[in-house]
Amino acid sequence: MTSNTLPKHIGIIMDGNRRWAKKRLLPAALGHASGAKRVRSLVETCIRTNIPHLSLFAFSTENWRRPPEEVSVLMNLFASYLQKEVDDMEKNGVCLKIVGDQSKFSEELQDLISRAEKQTQHNTKITLRVAANYGGRWDMVQAAQSWQRANPNASLDSLTENSLAPFLCTADAPEMDLLIRTGGESRVSNFMLWQAAYAEMFFIDTLWPDFTTKQFNEALEWFSKRDRRFGSAAPF
Repeated sequence: MTSNTLPKHIGIIMDGNRRWAKKRLLPAALGHASGAKRVRSLVETCIRTNIPHLSLFAFSTENWRRPPEEVSVLMNLFASYLQKEVDDMEKNGVCLKIVGDQSKFSEELQDLISRAEKQTQHNTKITLRVAANYGGRWDMVQAAQSWQRANPNASLDSLTENSLAPFLCTADAPEMDLLIRTGGESRVSNFMLWQAAYAEMFFIDTLWPDFTTKQFNEALEWFSKRDRRFGSAAPF
């Protein structure tokens, strides 16, 4: 693989934490905790291979439907992750951005997010986006609403793809090149629908806590061999 064949923006749907725990007769909380531990090695691999953007699906707008005790565990795990990892992120050149509707989070969690983002905002080795209380449809709706607020006298007829894009949560990122989903499911589950419009999609049966650096590199190798035409005709 060369730098020209590597993706610039990778998205990952980290699926399988609960099933991983169930197979081991463990509570779901331990599955989520084990999954969180995988993030560090993945970020380090991206830094080593010069992949500048990584987006992780941590908590969707639909995940609030899960049992309240599991949601509480996920929120506590998120807060703990921010507290434990932010210093190392700063040291290792990781710029952390949390994308999604933060209004449903506790004030304490919102404060942790704000501090973590400010502490890492000038880092340039990789931008790590964690999608929390995020949905692709929500992102497009809020982008349209933000565009309208910024252009109160404009007609909707003047709204174009190019004019809407700067209002998306990922306005400062390139479009997604590679979308990986672990856990054996073959769907995008409302994750960055706009951004992944032309992403290559790599589905793997491995549950997220068991997803290895080797398998991540296999996904990169698979991507490097894809013929990406973006809707154009294949050459004769």
